[in-house]
Amino acid sequence: MMLITMFKGFVIGAGLIIPIGAQNAYVLSQGIKRNYHILAATICIICDFILMSLGVFGGGALLNSHPVISYTVTILGIAFLTFYGALFFKSFYVANNDEMAKEMSLATKKTVIFTTLAVTLLNPHVYLDTVVLIGSISGQFAVEERLFFLFGTLLASLSWFYALSLGAAKMSPWLSKPHVQRIINLVVAMIMWAIAISLAMTLS
Repeated sequence: MMLITMFKGFVIGAGLIIPIGAQNAYVLSQGIKRNYHILAATICIICDFILMSLGVFGGGALLNSHPVISYTVTILGIAFLTFYGALFFKSFYVANNDEMAKEMSLATKKTVIFTTLAVTLLNPHVYLDTVVLIGSISGQFAVEERLFFLFGTLLASLSWFYALSLGAAKMSPWLSKPHVQRIINLVVAMIMWAIAISLAMTLS
């Protein structure tokens, strides 16, 4: 019975995490560049661990009772995703300038840490998926089963982000070709902007 509960957590967690979003787009881009991609994936997993744990242990109710937190995160998220989308679009636009493209593609360890935290914590959808949805779904299980459900969701996060970063790094020789990288930069920019627009629409 506990294994079934854990499996349910894994499937639900995977269903919420795998769809393309700002987190996945950034981890993918870092994997292609082989630029602290394992670190980026690890930060995403740790954030999921904290947020999903909050959801399972009652954080969803706290978040819902303080709408100003959600509003503030939404505003910051729109600003950051718009700005970061512009950086990827600039990489796409200047891709024919090898020196400039190379300079823009490199990121320090601190930059990777900050950016990964930003694309994770400044996206209200992350809180909806992890804290609110995971939290509400976990309420269907008995108290002693919730830890197994939580473990399943965390296993999905760990499996997905490491597979994404390592897979992108493995395919880097092909994915890092100038014409392919240019398309990826454009796609990532469009994803960032699309999420920013969807967040802006929630404010209207």
